[in-house]
Amino acid sequence: MRADAKKNYEHLLAVARAVVEEQGADASLRDIARRADVGLATLYRHFPTREALLEALLRTSLDEMTAQAAELETSGTPDEALVTWLRDAVAFTQTYHGVTELMMAALDDPKSALHASCVTVRAAGTRLLSRAQAAGKARSDIDGTELFALIAALAWLGNQPALGRHADHLFEIIASAILTNQASDGGRAQRRHRARS
Repeated sequence: MRADAKKNYEHLLAVARAVVEEQGADASLRDIARRADVGLATLYRHFPTREALLEALLRTSLDEMTAQAAELETSGTPDEALVTWLRDAVAFTQTYHGVTELMMAALDDPKSALHASCVTVRAAGTRLLSRAQAAGKARSDIDGTELFALIAALAWLGNQPALGRHADHLFEIIASAILTNQASDGGRAQRRHRARS
């Protein structure tokens, strides 16, 4: 790519990132082109579809999530590593409203521009989950696909105006349900609470 073309590409991506953060995954491509001060044809020349644009926007973040999972696999305890990654994954999906639906659909569509990145991220999360399960720290009746679904569900909850203030608490509930030691502690706390009532 020529230097000027690369500069234009990076400028378009920067503008697109800002617009998608404001408007979500359904952001107007016409608005992105207008704010970048280019014609719609120029935008389409770089990104022929909305999905291609979103893939370019998300690729860096998804690669970072994959790299983070690899680092966490060799550092920290298995349960802490899983929860740290899960929290960061949820935070990422909340950055771009509506992106979780695209990511879930892309998992089952090999033709999707997002398919490879989403499969790689799911595999990274699955390895962290498997490590925690092997250490007896996570329940054994959940798999990587279900973990990915929980990320999508938590992201959706966090994006609901009426529920956003409960997002951290709900995350803790889900995390404690996944981690066997926290789930049993929560059960004891609940029994103590009932006994006092």
